[in-house]
Amino acid sequence: MVTLIRFVARSFWSTIAAVLVAAIIAIAIVVSAFGLRISGGTALYFIIWWTLLFAILPFGVRSQAEAGEVTRGTEPGAPAAPALREKALWTTLVAAIVLVFTAWVLPLAGL
Repeated sequence: MVTLIRFVARSFWSTIAAVLVAAIIAIAIVVSAFGLRISGGTALYFIIWWTLLFAILPFGVRSQAEAGEVTRGTEPGAPAAPALREKALWTTLVAAIVLVFTAWVLPLAGL
């Protein structure tokens, strides 16, 4: 799974496509299986995605000082390689799972 994420994250457009496809599939599942409206499913997915993004951002980050490659004029604590595309993909996958679980556990029909 990690290898697949890294492969897809090589290109900006493949990352965007993967994020959109996974989001659409997750929203379609909660709309068809749990009775949410498209707007409610989309809004709930966006809130979950955005919250999880900030939870996932710190994972695997090495500062420039730790990597030994401090760029002149930057903060030494800044990330050396933030891997934002990979984190967007991980956030999308986790958010899809959390969305389906949330719709399954909570009575959100008609939202």
